[in-house]
Amino acid sequence: MSNLINIQNQDGKKLVSARDLYIGLGLAKDQWSRWYKKNIQDNEYFKENYDFTGVRHNVEGNEVQDFAITLEFAKHIAMMARTEKSHEYRNYFIECEQQLKQPMCLEDLIIANAKALKDAREQAEKAQATALEVKQEVQAMRDVVTLDPAAWRTETTNLVNRIAQKLGGNENIQAIRKESYDILDSRAKAKLGIRQTNMKRKVLEETGSTSKSNKVSKLDVIAADARLREVYIAIVKEMAIKYGVA
Repeated sequence: MSNLINIQNQDGKKLVSARDLYIGLGLAKDQWSRWYKKNIQDNEYFKENYDFTGVRHNVEGNEVQDFAITLEFAKHIAMMARTEKSHEYRNYFIECEQQLKQPMCLEDLIIANAKALKDAREQAEKAQATALEVKQEVQAMRDVVTLDPAAWRTETTNLVNRIAQKLGGNENIQAIRKESYDILDSRAKAKLGIRQTNMKRKVLEETGSTSKSNKVSKLDVIAADARLREVYIAIVKEMAIKYGVA
């Protein structure tokens, strides 16, 4: 089979130059720009980025529009051109398609199998890496779920700090704390601000120490109420999972 037109192999597709085919069919060179718009770009049966892709070439110092088209599209163009070369090109593309369907030689089979094995190995490695990540995430979630209630204050604080670090640094700790308290107020009707004020007043009355009173935090309020502790622990766990530190 003579090499009537250059055929390129790209991403498993056999492609030819639409402009080379146009010239080879003996169509008028000065009508190329008008022709490709109607017969390629506006063709309702062949789609861009599937049957053809626009490319540009430098021809004698001038940039020229061209298209890389599939053999099926090229065969269609050859048949529709109806020039003296139409049947020659059509038959050439049919013969090319038939060759593609023929069994590969031993060398091609070895290359194809080697590529398939390489692809399979890469997919297996990716799957293994993904499985490891999932396993680590699951273990981290288990660690959160099994948070020790006896050490709830330390462990919830650690989770809040980890969330803050995930979001950019310690400057986010206050915002994360506020979010957790706001959720607790909403979910448990806790009224933490009022309870904190009342607890500060009580500490001041009992100890007479302003410094001790000022140190009373919302965590102290939560610590004094078993129900609030339970709800707060659940909230911080949920936030850890939400922010991806679980």
